[in-house]
Amino acid sequence: MFDDAEIRKPAHAAHQVGQDLAALSVSDLDERIELLRREIARIEEDRRRKQASQEAARAVFKF
Repeated sequence: MFDDAEIRKPAHAAHQVGQDLAALSVSDLDERIELLRREIARIEEDRRRKQASQEAARAVFKF
């Protein structure tokens, strides 16, 4: 009914902190690492923007 080649796991499965990694291949782990690195960079950029906004607000309301 189904060909094994048609059954594929999602390309970018979500990572959960603390999840069991035993079933993941080296390639899967490399993908997770890259995914997490991109997510960390995205979070850091958002933090920088928010921090700059807070500093600008403090400068405006400083007496």
